[in-house]
Amino acid sequence: MKIYLVRHGQSKANDLDLFLGHGDLDLTEKGIAQAKLTAKFLSTLPIDVIYSSDLLRAYNTAKETAKLLNLPINKDEGLREIDCGEWDFKPFNELRVKFKESFDVWVNNVAEARCDGGESVAEVQDRMVKTIDKIVNENLNKTVAIFTHATSLRCFAGYCTGKGKHGVQEIPWANNASVTEIEYSNGKYKIINYGMDHFLGNISTGLPNDV
Repeated sequence: MKIYLVRHGQSKANDLDLFLGHGDLDLTEKGIAQAKLTAKFLSTLPIDVIYSSDLLRAYNTAKETAKLLNLPINKDEGLREIDCGEWDFKPFNELRVKFKESFDVWVNNVAEARCDGGESVAEVQDRMVKTIDKIVNENLNKTVAIFTHATSLRCFAGYCTGKGKHGVQEIPWANNASVTEIEYSNGKYKIINYGMDHFLGNISTGLPNDV
């Protein structure tokens, strides 16, 4: 069974260098263009089912693929970005000052990180594993596209390493609208290709290097 995890296209928060969790900002024009190119790439694959976070930036990325494949989108709150509490809508530069201690953990030891007033990385990983396990069990032997967010995707990829929350630190941030190919077999997940975005050409975008 194949799962394609897709990070949303460039959001307005990405463009403004804001940390965004459950805050709901939409895609930029570039993000929409990225979503369309990702949709063209995904349309070459035998995708049977589409799931998405209910947040606008992920859902509207999924919409472009759904249109090409003529498939419905199944919304699932379990695929949301980390609940980042007091960090939501804050510029990265402000986080580095106002929440210096906790943000330093985020950058240097993400497995132990917790957003002030929000979720921990370990909690996001648990949530993502439960959600994707449920999706897999509902769609055995189908090919599934799942549209989600940077931290959520990184947490699940860390789980796929077999190292639990400690595997997250080994996984780089996936670029906007990138596709991660995962194989599921006998109760285990294996990363085949991580963060593919060659199809985006010169409009590839990602998170700041020091996040």
